[in-house]
Amino acid sequence: MIDLRQLRYFVAIVEQGSLSRAGNFLHVAQPALSRHVLNMEADLGATLLFRTPSGVEPTEAGRILLRHARIMLDQLTVAEEEIRGHLNDPEGEVRLGVPGTIGQILAVPLITAVHLRYPKIKLRIAEAMSGFILEWLRDERIDLAVLYGQAAEHGIHTEQLLAEGLQFFGPADGLRSEQFPPPGSDLSFGRVAELPLILPDKGHGLRDLLDQHAKAAAVELNTIIDVDSYSNIKALVAEGLGYSVLPRNAITAEVGEGRLRSWTISGPQVVRHIYLAHSTNRPMTNAVSVVLALARETLRDLARTGRWIGAQVIDR
Repeated sequence: MIDLRQLRYFVAIVEQGSLSRAGNFLHVAQPALSRHVLNMEADLGATLLFRTPSGVEPTEAGRILLRHARIMLDQLTVAEEEIRGHLNDPEGEVRLGVPGTIGQILAVPLITAVHLRYPKIKLRIAEAMSGFILEWLRDERIDLAVLYGQAAEHGIHTEQLLAEGLQFFGPADGLRSEQFPPPGSDLSFGRVAELPLILPDKGHGLRDLLDQHAKAAAVELNTIIDVDSYSNIKALVAEGLGYSVLPRNAITAEVGEGRLRSWTISGPQVVRHIYLAHSTNRPMTNAVSVVLALARETLRDLARTGRWIGAQVIDR
């Protein structure tokens, strides 16, 4: 019969990707881990791991066991917290995934708030594009996520918190002979679309949003350079190679320093929404629950106090 220790070992092996790395992580000898895997395979009558030159990967049976093992181990963690009276003093590790642009704004105040209110909780923040973060949430590699879009799928709950307007911007000295209204005034989306643009590549959340607006307006984006890094986009625009569209918060410093000029997009405005998400496929530990509440509070506070420039709270 498979026991909880074997389940913990198996989850670690799959997550680490090899027996040797799992052994180092668990402080268990690799031969002992191999014996545990062989015993589990014998008990279940199925091969659980596929050996590759770079390590191991779960077979179909292994993925089934992994899914159930995570649920059982999570439920055990919930029980342990309740038994030890951690409802008022939660502890444990909480994993949060955020887009890099949000991580720059959210990470420090949220980590600080968690440390001050719940010193026994270890908050780990991982940054990536929204698509990767959603995949991590599906695979239960993270507990919570901040996303730029709603995950309308079974097993994931999303809550809309903020709206953030995007701005068109260009180099301080202009580009060629284009004529614009004074900086800070409105510029139509149709006019923005026809100008030479430096944008993230297709598949990036911001680019997909702009493509949706272009399709709705029956226009095509005149994209001349694709680059996913916001800092590189701003540098290329400042060099006079084109124009771009980014959140107001991302360009505030450069506009204030006179290196860039910006305009508000109108007809229609381009707004993206920020969501807080978590999985509903497994029980939520008390540590995850309090960090979820604190992340919600911190995000709204950043917008209300103006520390997240250009973001507005969605009141429901």
